[in-house]
Amino acid sequence: MDIQVSELYFTFRGGSEVLRGISFEIRAGSRIALLGQNGAGKTTLVKHLNGLLKPTRGDVRIGDWNTREHSIAQFARRVGFVFQNPDDQLFKTSVAAEVAFGPTNLKLDAAEISRRVGRALEVCALQEVRDAHPYDLASWQRRWVAIASVVAMQTPIVILDEPTTGQDAFGLARLAELLDEWKRAGVTVIAVTHDIDFAAEQFPELMVMAQGQVLARGDAEILNEPALTERAALDAPQLMQLARALGWQRAPVTVDAFCAELAAKK
Repeated sequence: MDIQVSELYFTFRGGSEVLRGISFEIRAGSRIALLGQNGAGKTTLVKHLNGLLKPTRGDVRIGDWNTREHSIAQFARRVGFVFQNPDDQLFKTSVAAEVAFGPTNLKLDAAEISRRVGRALEVCALQEVRDAHPYDLASWQRRWVAIASVVAMQTPIVILDEPTTGQDAFGLARLAELLDEWKRAGVTVIAVTHDIDFAAEQFPELMVMAQGQVLARGDAEILNEPALTERAALDAPQLMQLARALGWQRAPVTVDAFCAELAAKK
């Protein structure tokens, strides 16, 4: 299911213009990270992709649907959204009930709901806390509950807003595994993140934003352009900075690539 954004402008009521003439297309099955400083418009942009916000001008199409013409509830079947603050979307009294809420609203049969909940809890390592109240869990676990609720919906598009916040190395590895699983399933994944190292390593495509506009789009090599990172107030990934300091022509963004380049120079 493709995403098409055409000349998107958005102004909050009584406020300033947040998005200014954004146009792009995301093909089904893509994996793309949105980068930029606070206030660049990243979260405002992705909230247009499931109908939470409607364009002031321009159009957003998810498949053959224009977001102006369908409700948020309808878009829940097409776009899963994990909020930056998971507490904004958790309201059930147990982890399992929270994960089951979406599939239940799809009016699936009990066996399918149970299967989806079990699978989501397994993928997100939440089996041991399935009966716990979400607000009795640590913040990083609540983030995984929110992710599990989207996994259970099996939407063709998933949006993750700051998914690495509060995650340790094990959580980041689990998230990378989930991204790979979604890739195998053909799910489109769009992430808003300040974790530029994780974005460069895990997302084949990056979109850099500043002041409500898209400055650049491409693979991690675009972060090797000082003029771009300076304008967007971003630091290059750590491995890229290290490669520059060593005087390398190439700037690997994964540990494996860096080690391979280092071995080749011996």
